[in-house]
Amino acid sequence: MITRLLLIFALSCCTLATSGCFDTNPDDQELPWSRPADWEGGVPGFGG
Repeated sequence: MITRLLLIFALSCCTLATSGCFDTNPDDQELPWSRPADWEGGVPGFGG
């Protein structure tokens, strides 16, 4: 009896640990990954 309860508990924990959802909308990203940021590509020390 205790073995069955332990098995159910372990399976429940594994199910909860491996399930999830991704709720971030891809359109909410501020900057696309393919475009460099404004500070990239300049000469170091010369901010302008």
